[in-house]
Amino acid sequence: MGDRAVRLEAAQPDDIAEMRRLTIEALRAGAFGFTTSRTNSHKTPAGGMVPSRNAEADELLGIGSALGAGGAGAFGMNSDFDDEESELGWMTKLAKETGRPVWFLLTDRYEDPTRWRRLLAAVHAARRDGAPLTAQIAGRPIGVMMGIGTALNPFTVRPSYRKFENLSIAEQRARLRDPEIRRQILADKPSEAEVAKLAQFRQLIVKRWDKFFVMGDPPDYEPGEEKSIAAIAARQGRTPDEVAYDYIVEAENRYLYFPVVNYVSGDHEPIREMLADSGTLLGLSDGGAHCTSIVDAGMPSFMLSHWGRDRRRGPRLPLELLVKRQTSETADFFGLEDRGRLAPGLRADVNLIDFDRLRLYQPELVHDMPAGGRRFVQRVEGYEATLVAGTPIFERGEHTGAMPGRLVRAGGNRRGLHAA
Repeated sequence: MGDRAVRLEAAQPDDIAEMRRLTIEALRAGAFGFTTSRTNSHKTPAGGMVPSRNAEADELLGIGSALGAGGAGAFGMNSDFDDEESELGWMTKLAKETGRPVWFLLTDRYEDPTRWRRLLAAVHAARRDGAPLTAQIAGRPIGVMMGIGTALNPFTVRPSYRKFENLSIAEQRARLRDPEIRRQILADKPSEAEVAKLAQFRQLIVKRWDKFFVMGDPPDYEPGEEKSIAAIAARQGRTPDEVAYDYIVEAENRYLYFPVVNYVSGDHEPIREMLADSGTLLGLSDGGAHCTSIVDAGMPSFMLSHWGRDRRRGPRLPLELLVKRQTSETADFFGLEDRGRLAPGLRADVNLIDFDRLRLYQPELVHDMPAGGRRFVQRVEGYEATLVAGTPIFERGEHTGAMPGRLVRAGGNRRGLHAA
């Protein structure tokens, strides 16, 4: 649709037909499905909504019908559910008519803490009606890390701070430690225009000091209220701004952790309930997106260590369930028929883990992207070996040099897709 999409114009019948054709073409080439975004969490750099935000139901049903044409692929979506009845209605219709899995991302929210229960109840209602609808969930709060050099921190929306952002991290820290610069930034007010450009949940960074936490090493993804910036400030008799500012400039790799969603209750109990529910699929982790705000590449290790061994603020979960959630369930859902289990005839994709030694370290920024770009990485120990198709690629944390992996395409049944 070109610029018409950027102007948020509605798709016309010929547009929908072409998008359907392209989706069938992609599925035939090995795609696993189609995903889209209908949330204010995804904005352009200028603060506008992405073109898909207000797509009409007929457009989504038209594209989704491509999956039913060949009996392949899954349809996925992130939505704000502004109109829950309408949104659930077309998703259920799509799932029932195509027979293909339809999933949406499910989280709790500060402004509507019971929404996730309503949506999960709707999933089970749709399934009773014969529609394969699923809620994809996260295994921990979806949170952003904020410090010097990250994409965002509580001070990046203050004009007096922005002039330092093009400096190296070391130079920024040195300048920010200057008492006069510190005074200017702390006295400054967030720019309303800059805040408005942020995704809906990230706008909370200017006021929810009770939801900012010191990250620590190892990182604590279920921090108690006493670890919040607001609580620390109250104990020390300082303002939250001062506590946050001084913490991130004090030393290297000092980050504040802000759970954007899935931390309404201040613990992981809602997440545990979601993980135990048969209507959910574990996922919803950014391994490579938002690479200077989020790193969820350590999520599989976290699922085992936190839920299976280390959690102290509530019940843990059986290790067998945690493995199943991350292997056979995902493989079955997306049609990865050659993997997901240890069984004769399947790929030998295996992690050999020393469970007692399994540990995640605090994320750190590295400069290994093109043109010196930054990204978060999270190191882990406890993996004795990793095999891909039977070939060891890592042994005790060291790469063997073997690279047997290949681009994963959906199964051979894609060849039967047609453009009907």
